[in-house]
Amino acid sequence: MDLVTYKNDVWGREVILGVSWDLLWVVIVAAFVIIAVHAVVVGNRKQKPRPSSEGKRIERHDGKDRIFHWVMAGSVIVLLITGIFPIVGIEFSWLTLHWAAGLVLTASVLFHIVRSLFWQDRSSMSIHPTDLRETVDASRKPGKYSIEQKGMHLAVTVLVLLVIGSGLVMFAMIDTPWWERTNALSEATLGWVFLVHGLSTLALIGVISLHIYFALRPEKLFYTRSMIKGWISEDELKAHHDPEKWPEDSA
Repeated sequence: MDLVTYKNDVWGREVILGVSWDLLWVVIVAAFVIIAVHAVVVGNRKQKPRPSSEGKRIERHDGKDRIFHWVMAGSVIVLLITGIFPIVGIEFSWLTLHWAAGLVLTASVLFHIVRSLFWQDRSSMSIHPTDLRETVDASRKPGKYSIEQKGMHLAVTVLVLLVIGSGLVMFAMIDTPWWERTNALSEATLGWVFLVHGLSTLALIGVISLHIYFALRPEKLFYTRSMIKGWISEDELKAHHDPEKWPEDSA
């Protein structure tokens, strides 16, 4: 199976056309297998009693961060639907909706970058060498975010930035209400842009599939609730996190 597809440009030279979308099914199958294996392995483990959601509530996500999360999630889902459905044969007028969702995603990410630089504790999401001990020592509890959550954040960050960067280049090549399309880039250069956009999109599909799976697992639902309502209980914090590492401004 090819990773890249090619075409001949107007000069007859072979140039990159983009990613091979046959890889979409590889990504879907791989994500399904990982999810199925994890579900079986976890299902065979002896389950611990879940901590109570009653009692004192601890803020985990500020309202502005929750709004950002759901705006970003919604725009990414719209982008994937409008970008992938036509490829698999579901035809509809998708281009305007696609780039509009892309602009919403870009604006929300810019908001988050500015907020994280000036108003948030970046160290709570940074991956430190000591975090790796959590994977081998069950007695070590994380601070506000586990190593898995930090890894997911890093993966989504890299992939979304690649999607946005390549998408904005492609956006400049089409007709919009503000400008007419241009042929400023050569077919060879544009092919590399298409390749980056396609590969990052495929990877994002896999990562988001895993993110949704873990968000819906029964033992993880309190995290999903915190992204909706903003809080976890004190019992949930003590069961899954080290209160000493929890930011004081969230207590």
